[in-house]
Amino acid sequence: MSYKGDSAKDLFAKLKRMNDHLPRSKYDAFPSVVRDNRDELVFDNGSTIRSTTTGNKDLGRGMNLMYVLLSEAAFYDDLNGILLSLEPALQKTERSKIVLESTANGFNDFQKLYDRANKELSKYKAFFFPFYASAYEKQFAYDIQEAVKWYRANNKGQRMSAKDLSTEQKQLHAAGCSLNMLMWRDYILQDKDKNQFYQEYPATDIQAFINTGQSVFDQTKIAEQINYILPPLPKDELGHIPDLLKQYIGKGLEIFRLPKQKQRMFAGVDVASGSGNDYSTMSVFGADGQQYASFYRNDIPVYKFAEIVREIGLFFNYAFIVIERNGFGTSVLERLREGEMPYLNLFKHRHFDKGKTRLQLGWSSNTVTKNKAVTDAKEMFECQLIKIECKETLKQMQTFIEKDNKMENKSRSNHDDLVISFMLSIQGIKANKYYVEVA
Repeated sequence: MSYKGDSAKDLFAKLKRMNDHLPRSKYDAFPSVVRDNRDELVFDNGSTIRSTTTGNKDLGRGMNLMYVLLSEAAFYDDLNGILLSLEPALQKTERSKIVLESTANGFNDFQKLYDRANKELSKYKAFFFPFYASAYEKQFAYDIQEAVKWYRANNKGQRMSAKDLSTEQKQLHAAGCSLNMLMWRDYILQDKDKNQFYQEYPATDIQAFINTGQSVFDQTKIAEQINYILPPLPKDELGHIPDLLKQYIGKGLEIFRLPKQKQRMFAGVDVASGSGNDYSTMSVFGADGQQYASFYRNDIPVYKFAEIVREIGLFFNYAFIVIERNGFGTSVLERLREGEMPYLNLFKHRHFDKGKTRLQLGWSSNTVTKNKAVTDAKEMFECQLIKIECKETLKQMQTFIEKDNKMENKSRSNHDDLVISFMLSIQGIKANKYYVEVA
């Protein structure tokens, strides 16, 4: 199946050509064709291969399917509806399968399915093949020869060598990209900007799904940053960590660095209900601009999340915490200030009440303050004044767009909770306050 007739016909023609060249004799296992028409091959063993396009919501119903190939699935108008009818028609055997393959096409049902599969939250398995995979090097053999000639003509007859590589090229080379493919990459980039190249010839899945529309954050910089993120520290390298936090290591809590003695730390917090939809998040950065930790879960009740925020804050040198007070944030602020040991290092915003200036705990989000938070975060990120390590934060930044002068996520199924906590942490860094002495 493909999304349009020409694509489906091309695929079917290739399949017929392969079938025509299979060796056949009375000793072979390959069946013979008994009927061959435009959209169907029927074999003498009773099996059939059909070619079709999307558009029929009842596609596959009543059939008994062994293997289904959905080609260029990212371009289907209703991928979920197609799978709804195809999956029940699939034979329930070890050999039967549905395969979806595609060039990326921004953020849509295919991207969401791939993302769930990549997180092992789906019955489907995710596979990604970078532009420098060996099969592509064979496919682009002629272009690569032309690229090598072009490179040598512009570099005194010399081929590219390891000493010529930029930082990004070194990353690609270390990942398996040959010098020939790196020269080809430079050759192609003469006529394309990096956003276009990333979408058509990605090195990572985050590059493949790059969105160049009205995204707030520079997509090229997001795609580049993904090459340099640190893996979270394993449990055995975390030293003494509070028991409350141990259960979340690798399950929502990622710690990338341990705090240094007397170092000021800053954290942003976005609070959700814990009902399984939006996420409660916390992003921790040092005064040096490095990210130290992130937390994101959508199943934590507000009262319990307040305890987690407290423990993370204390673990990271009694971090200065900026909490969005709108909605459930007020409850977290109240709980942090209650009890015998109130958390003292909290952001306060200035507001005017009956002509008097007052300080109120937490960040009050409105159109003006949100635009300020977005602008500051964009500047810090794109000017490389901060280093984000959390891959999920970077992926959410991809889908964070500006629409009708409002900042929002591209779709309801994509979240921006980590982007909010990241932006709030930047406000903490810019405020540069600390109401306690750093131990």
